[in-house]
Amino acid sequence: MNCKQFNSISLEEVLLSLGHLPTKQNEKEAWYLNPFASESQASFKINKHLNYWYLFSEGIGGNNTDFMKKYLNTSVGDILVWAEKQNFSSFHQEQQVKKSEPNYRIDEILNVENPNLKKYLQERGLSSKIYDHIKEVRFTIGNKKLYAIGFENLSGGFELRNSFYKGSLLKKDISIINPNACIENISNVQNKNNRSIAVFEGFMDALSFIEMQRSFKGGILVMNSIALLNKSIEHLKNYSDVNLFLDNDRAGIKCKNEIIKLFPEAKDHSRIYPDHKDLNEFLIHRIKNNVINKSEKKSESHQDSDKLKVRVQEPEIKNTNGFKRKR
Repeated sequence: MNCKQFNSISLEEVLLSLGHLPTKQNEKEAWYLNPFASESQASFKINKHLNYWYLFSEGIGGNNTDFMKKYLNTSVGDILVWAEKQNFSSFHQEQQVKKSEPNYRIDEILNVENPNLKKYLQERGLSSKIYDHIKEVRFTIGNKKLYAIGFENLSGGFELRNSFYKGSLLKKDISIINPNACIENISNVQNKNNRSIAVFEGFMDALSFIEMQRSFKGGILVMNSIALLNKSIEHLKNYSDVNLFLDNDRAGIKCKNEIIKLFPEAKDHSRIYPDHKDLNEFLIHRIKNNVINKSEKKSESHQDSDKLKVRVQEPEIKNTNGFKRKR
């Protein structure tokens, strides 16, 4: 990624990735609290058409690169390295528009069969219980053939993961799944009463929830990117019981607060994993602890067995001639 490409990314998405949400906005502009300092009145403005920002409290402004230079206080090179890792959806969409022929293709979409992918899922704490909600996607980028776990969104695009690759193909969008096949609860928009939904940022957290849950009967919404917060919010209006399982980082907390502001009855379940970044990290930690505990109990059991064997052995006593005899 170069500066021109980075500056073409929606500044709104850049700010959202850093955990900043607008206080007010319309089609032309968006206003934020100062991202560089604490303030009570929004003085940071984005011109959506020009993708430029201006900070009225300091009288400065510019493009994405200018913003990140001030925000991170680092070099342009470091900014581009950071931007490359963010997987901005608006960048991918623009790249797809510019290229008349995409440099990738989907070769096959299968049920999960590859042993390496099954091993990857196992390392993430996931069993065959979640296989119905994912696919094995075989695809080609340039001349390189790859395969990954694929999680489909509402637009037919895929979020892709394997042990060495993280990306997406086709259009970015939210995903809706229901592990208990109560499809009528999702499709019947008219009946909002007693309709529950669990909300996640990424699909690995959603799959972790399916792995752990036993009684949840509602739907599941996966944002796939916090840049899709507004679309997620529109969908949440169809539900009376909103359950949040968002990340415990700055962006996730901001996102959670924005949803709770619009849906005051929404329940925040991040307290379940307060010492972990997200639900999947918590699941992996819990599985490792269970393995350690089982190993310790097994070791203690062997030790108790050895002690018992020592107790039942007949003691040996030396006789006066120096020879050993049994009592």
